[in-house]
Amino acid sequence: MDLTGIRIIDAHIHQWDPLATPRDFSAMARLFKYLPLPIEIAIRLAPRRDREFVGDPTFFAHPYLPADYHADAATVPIEAIVHIEVDWSGKGALAAADETRWVAELPFGGANPTLGAILGHANPAAPNFADLLDAHRAASPLLRGIRTMVAHHPDRDVRSFTESESALTTKAFLDGFAALAERGLCFEAWVYSHALPDVTALAARYPEVPIVLNHLGTPAGIFGPVGKHTGTNPSLRRELFIRWRDDLTALAANPNVVAKVSGLMMPILGHPVPRRGYPTPVPVLLDRIAPLVEHALDAFGADRLLWGSNFPVDKPITTIANSVEAMTAAITGHGGGRPELEQIFRKTALRVYRIDSDGRPAD
Repeated sequence: MDLTGIRIIDAHIHQWDPLATPRDFSAMARLFKYLPLPIEIAIRLAPRRDREFVGDPTFFAHPYLPADYHADAATVPIEAIVHIEVDWSGKGALAAADETRWVAELPFGGANPTLGAILGHANPAAPNFADLLDAHRAASPLLRGIRTMVAHHPDRDVRSFTESESALTTKAFLDGFAALAERGLCFEAWVYSHALPDVTALAARYPEVPIVLNHLGTPAGIFGPVGKHTGTNPSLRRELFIRWRDDLTALAANPNVVAKVSGLMMPILGHPVPRRGYPTPVPVLLDRIAPLVEHALDAFGADRLLWGSNFPVDKPITTIANSVEAMTAAITGHGGGRPELEQIFRKTALRVYRIDSDGRPAD
């Protein structure tokens, strides 16, 4: 089954310019610009945890802007996108709102897809959290919520994005989280899969806050070895899948949670990184991701799933067209039809991010 007539909302992309805006990876980007190194050498020099997470640093060393996304999605009917914060490193308590302002001013629309919503960065544990939320909202009416980098992995050779093992469970985080409810904003939860119970506890404590699970919980190493001891053999990968399956089922019992079938082509899941320009074939992708998509569909139902390309982070493994094709095949192969496809590729995102049916942000 194809997607003819379905105007897709890509619910998870990143936009950046590490040369003109402050990013955690700006130093690397400037190094590539002013001291060019063959990419293969740069990959060998990078720490293992960074190599395995990004797969290919090329896409982090250059700007990724609306025209770049448009070129990557040229054969796919993408009507609108949702921008998710990424590694803004400006100085000052309210600096993260500058990313929201910057994204809102990018040339979306016209030949490029419409900008449907923005999810900014903020940490509920920070003392200035409420003020930062207000600064984000003042920066753009497209602000729909925030994401906090709380992905932490117990394998020290898997890249973590916070030093805290349980950032979602601290008193400061839980107390600050109430500011989201007061403002009618949602929370994008990106964790590694072992922390799914923390998301479940958060959802139960704040049932009035919409929570969007990013990347189905990112079960690092589920397709192959990463880090020092993660996913190193089929038995460990089977254990990882069973734990992920059970924890995702428990999370889905909370009606305020929806899940993104996104990021399933992230290198950190254990995908072998193909030679640049030769994306992983769709049948291979489908063989890997189908069990994850099928269980997510059973646990959440199509009306609580939404698709995102996670570009350009997934670009070392796949193309947007291949991602859409593999996802479509996984859904239809599990009994889904056109209503389920339209829900996952469009309608859930319209509802969750309050985007009008014509792809424009709602008032």
